[in-house]
Amino acid sequence: MNDRQTVPEPMSENDVVDLLVRQHATIRDLFDEVEEASAGTQRSEAFQRLVRMLAVHETAEEEVVHPYARITIEDGNEVVDERLAEEKEAKQLLVDLEKLGTGHPEFSEHLQVLRAAVLAHARAEERYEFARLRARTSVAERRAMAAGVRAAEALAPTHPHPGTESVVMNLLFGPPLAIVDRTRDAIRQAMRGQGG
Repeated sequence: MNDRQTVPEPMSENDVVDLLVRQHATIRDLFDEVEEASAGTQRSEAFQRLVRMLAVHETAEEEVVHPYARITIEDGNEVVDERLAEEKEAKQLLVDLEKLGTGHPEFSEHLQVLRAAVLAHARAEERYEFARLRARTSVAERRAMAAGVRAAEALAPTHPHPGTESVVMNLLFGPPLAIVDRTRDAIRQAMRGQGG
């Protein structure tokens, strides 16, 4: 008799569904971090981590996951179009919140609206897109998509750009936007280091 019990395989970042679900958990944690941060630099830095995570995460989904879901899952076009509409709305909320700034008196109120939209979107992805992808794809396909997501995230813009929710728009404008975003991020970081 075999004494070894069958234990489910732990979530692996080699599986695109596990990777994205884990990122959704990280996004929830980042919202908590922003909400709990004291005003000033601490809240601003926490918010910038959230902005960056949301921007690169959504870009990677738009470039890798959604196109594959369109052709793989039942009603793929409808499911993906709904997710893209949600992503565009969340990006616009994020842009507006970024313009408002963490020091604005209405920041927390607007953050709650963004949080509700992002978390509803994440639940819809997990239920209607990711679960179906897991059911309709092989381990090898999900591993390949995870590698694609990581590569897309490495080149993704670090700030939201509503209107670039398609593969074509991301590939056309993503790399130049990423360069601009990352340059701005470096300048902001350098200015903070100089007390500016």
